[in-house]
Amino acid sequence: MMTLVNLLQLPPLSLYIHIPWCIQKCPYCDFNSHAVKQGIPEQEYIAHLLADLDADLQYVQGRKLSSIFIGGGTPSVFSAEGISTILAGVQSRIAFTDDIEITMEANPGTVEAERFAGYVTAGVSRFSIGVQSFQNDKLAKLGRIHQGDEASRAALLATDLMQHNQLKSFNLDLMHGLPDQSIDDALSDLRQAIALQPPHLSWYQLTIEPNTAFASKPPVLPEDDILWDIQEQGHALLTAAGYQQYETSAYAQPGFQCRHNLNYWRFGDYLGIGCGAHGKITQPEMGQIIRTVKVKHPKGYMDLTKAYLDSCSIVPADELPFEYFMNRFRLLEPCSEEEFTAYTGLPAATIRPILAKAMQLGLVNQPDQRYQITSHGVRYLNDLLQLFL
Repeated sequence: MMTLVNLLQLPPLSLYIHIPWCIQKCPYCDFNSHAVKQGIPEQEYIAHLLADLDADLQYVQGRKLSSIFIGGGTPSVFSAEGISTILAGVQSRIAFTDDIEITMEANPGTVEAERFAGYVTAGVSRFSIGVQSFQNDKLAKLGRIHQGDEASRAALLATDLMQHNQLKSFNLDLMHGLPDQSIDDALSDLRQAIALQPPHLSWYQLTIEPNTAFASKPPVLPEDDILWDIQEQGHALLTAAGYQQYETSAYAQPGFQCRHNLNYWRFGDYLGIGCGAHGKITQPEMGQIIRTVKVKHPKGYMDLTKAYLDSCSIVPADELPFEYFMNRFRLLEPCSEEEFTAYTGLPAATIRPILAKAMQLGLVNQPDQRYQITSHGVRYLNDLLQLFL
């Protein structure tokens, strides 16, 4: 049994806010989302979000929020006034850092895109726009309700807000490895995205997740050789366009990495409020790291007779190396033994034999006495993480 040393430090603190409703549930989506049937109880849900946050204030421990991420579902089904109420309520409870990053996921459909300026006025500084593809036939197979030209228009609206110094950044979410997708199809999507010059691009492969419509009736996906060619050629396109890969599925222009996600992958702390939201909190005085999960279904979450917290568990010390590197090796940047000890409370000797094995296999190297995942390690990330189990 591993034992903690008394070196746990408080990492930066972020906040995740979950809004669970969508106009339509996509067949590949395994997130906690629910199709709108009889309207959205926006004001009621906002009141519950803030009450949920009140119950978690004990975990702030004197820190300021460095980032907020409003995800879903489709948060842009909420009004700009609703988002403003949420953010004002959060700030009245927890102080913000001067340079806080506030990201909101948004649907590129026309109605949501026209609300962008209102969301910025509410306090949003960064959008993550769920494009997925610019090709209408592919969007239809993915169950998306927008068209390719709407995705382009949403990106142009975000660009205009940046040019007027109203928005700090935006991301385009783009998938590859779609049903019946050729290499040319995938690269065409990527070229269209690059042409829109988003500061950040999340470019990731479609995977079939359990308990989704695609899992019960799987579509025909490209073969592994095609998928690898798409990844290699796409990476070359992005690099040539000035994007830097800093995370397994994320590319950014210099200075535009998503700070919220960086905090996740660096094993930082985050509060999670809303239906099914997860949190990770360090408690130095108790020498432990805890995970929180909120009630998943909106009906149960908004039941005044029940608590918002569904479960709270301590991460066992012997699981911390896996937990830490499962996150840390999503980033391509190196990490130090000192950081591992500070954020897990475990001595560096705990991981040295495992990392030595990883280096022998070419999955990790050690520049400047720090550990960094290699391109081979990125390709075989699951094999690398298995070494920590």
